[in-house]
Amino acid sequence: MTTHSLSPDILSALEGAVGRNGLTADTAGMAKYLGDWAGDYRGGALAVLRPGSVADVQALMRLCCELGLGVIPQGGNTGLVSGAIDTNDASLVVVSLERLNTIRRIDPDNFTLEADAGCVLQTIKDASEAEDCLFPLALGAQGSCQIGGNAATNAGGVNVLRYGMARDLILGLEVVLADGELWNGFSGLRKNNSGYDLKQLFIGSEGTLGIITGVEVKLFPKPARVETAYLGLASFEAAVALFNRARRACSDLISAFEIIGSECIELARLIEPGMTAPVAASVQVLIELSSGPNIDLNGLLAGFLTDAMEDGLVIDAVLAASGAQARAFWSIREGLVEGQAKRGYHVRTDLSVRISDIPSLVERARRFVALEHPGWIALAYGHAGDGNIHFNVLPPLDHPEAEARARGAEVTAGLYDIAVSLGGSISAEHGIGRSRRREFWDGLSPAHRRMVAALKTALDPKGLMNPGCLLPSMETLP
Repeated sequence: MTTHSLSPDILSALEGAVGRNGLTADTAGMAKYLGDWAGDYRGGALAVLRPGSVADVQALMRLCCELGLGVIPQGGNTGLVSGAIDTNDASLVVVSLERLNTIRRIDPDNFTLEADAGCVLQTIKDASEAEDCLFPLALGAQGSCQIGGNAATNAGGVNVLRYGMARDLILGLEVVLADGELWNGFSGLRKNNSGYDLKQLFIGSEGTLGIITGVEVKLFPKPARVETAYLGLASFEAAVALFNRARRACSDLISAFEIIGSECIELARLIEPGMTAPVAASVQVLIELSSGPNIDLNGLLAGFLTDAMEDGLVIDAVLAASGAQARAFWSIREGLVEGQAKRGYHVRTDLSVRISDIPSLVERARRFVALEHPGWIALAYGHAGDGNIHFNVLPPLDHPEAEARARGAEVTAGLYDIAVSLGGSISAEHGIGRSRRREFWDGLSPAHRRMVAALKTALDPKGLMNPGCLLPSMETLP
């Protein structure tokens, strides 16, 4: 890693922009901002800046623009692709939005909410619920991830099937541009067909075009009824067939449809040792429906499952009898992710294919691991209702970590090849960051590259915004 230092004059100028409490330049103070929660990435920085207002962000960006100083915007630092950590060059500053954490306005009549970018997702969800509303973005990291980061990475989660990804939930953004100018894209309008939809440029841009400082989101009526069931099926083919049937029988009342390979259950037990899956089957499905008060949701789901069992599509089913039992079902899905992190290093992917191609993806990926990497353990689970499968692979426990990581790069490349060969994507929801930049860029057509480069050059001509993330260096752009 290349390391540099800031002169006392520049440190003083940065402190003047964000205040004494807004700058950290010592190793111990910066540590928590320079490593990811999974332990996969560790980086460096000249300083960590923590602006306390939008005006502070403008001031520091004007200064960084004048100095030619690269900036890494950082939200809750819960990402998985090194989008907010530079592992190769410590000559940048990290700008954490954690002090911009106020909910600015809730409008339950128009079902909208405005918040600072540093507002934790769970805080927004709780504030919405207090107004009898729902903000449906739901992630495992929702207790620590921030809404600005959710926007910058176009976060997904378990409710994408019904409500869409972050870009579908965002009405407007407030962004500080690379030169410090402020763009306010708030309007509260659901329909605004006035030229380019500029907010979409920044959603999913991973901090490479500007710093999101405020987010305006859609709210929805809080569901009065929620029904959850845990199912056992014979195969991923059966699970996809069940989903197709469920979409027709239950329509848009389905809020989640998660598929879990039975091999994942042992990982959940690392978090909750006494946990027992509600069904015993090679493929398990967690399905949730939600609605307003005047729909017999329990009868709808029970009837649907009865028909599916009579037709042999579902082997076993448990319909949650209480909220506590439903939460226990979801704890299995959440626990298997935590269990992988507890076990240690593993290959982590979030592949996306057409829903009908999910069985082929899983079958081909399992065969690849078994033949090319014997002894490694394949796990398949995910938000299958939207074609997103997390196909992760665990190294043998006796593998030295360095050896496992080297082999893991080969495993990852093979899994990416399989997804792409099916017309899929190497990133369904985690983004590109730095860890997938080469694969992303190599896969773009010349026309696509030129358009991306034109946007980057127009909005960040000096290449200061999150350099090294998502795109190659400015010098190599077409």
